[in-house]
Amino acid sequence: MTLTLLMGTIFLTQILLVVAMAFASFRVLRGPRAQDRVLGLDTLYVTATMLLLTFGIRNGSILYFEAALIIALLGFVSTAALAKFLMRGEVIE
Repeated sequence: MTLTLLMGTIFLTQILLVVAMAFASFRVLRGPRAQDRVLGLDTLYVTATMLLLTFGIRNGSILYFEAALIIALLGFVSTAALAKFLMRGEVIE
């Protein structure tokens, strides 16, 4: 009973994360300003990380957790670089 409830909850979470990724993709493609697009991209990588974590919990594989960690690190660096570019117009000084 508990295992069925857990798998159902994980499945529902994955569906909601895919919906959140669709909304974030819409913001990336349709955002009126560059700041909106960066915020949508930031939300997109965070929800992708959460989706990979739920896949890892569901399958019991460590590989998904490592992939989520790599996406989180690269997403953070790219968000910081884009924010610096939008503020100053250059990334490397």
